[in-house]
Amino acid sequence: MRRNKGRGACVAVLLLLLAADAAFAQTIHVAPLARDGHVLVTFRLSDAFNEDVRTAVHSGLTITFVYEVELKRSTTLWVDRTVAAASVTAGVRYDNLTRRYHVTRKEDGRIDRTETTESEEVVRNWLTDFDKLPLFRSDRLERNGEYYLRVRAHTTPRNASFVWPWQHADVVGLAKFTFIP
Repeated sequence: MRRNKGRGACVAVLLLLLAADAAFAQTIHVAPLARDGHVLVTFRLSDAFNEDVRTAVHSGLTITFVYEVELKRSTTLWVDRTVAAASVTAGVRYDNLTRRYHVTRKEDGRIDRTETTESEEVVRNWLTDFDKLPLFRSDRLERNGEYYLRVRAHTTPRNASFVWPWQHADVVGLAKFTFIP
């Protein structure tokens, strides 16, 4: 009997570890590029468009992925200094009658692009892949200065009745770079 209890406890711990590993499988890959007076930001959120998000989208609920992007200056003795910050949002609403997705991207609250599509793959890329966004001007950066980009992501609404891909903690990605004009 004791042996079975021990195995049950081991199985329970293993299941908890697997669930925690799935929750932390999501990552944000970030790549900065300084060109033509801007810091161009490329980032990709992996494993975010899972079955729970897909179900929420198909229910007709508007789902928004919010990305807070910060350009920071590394310091040795004090808290790193935020040079600039921007917010990028990508939202989707599914119309059950027409079976089409309406997607919107905003940068700092201003609508950047909108589109209507029937392809779930287009929606997945629209919500999670961003390529060379000119979010920051580089004229405020010091030559040969050490900087990094921090991208933090979460979904809204956060108070849904189903499990989100990340519920209590935001997903964060970092990329360091040296500014060479």
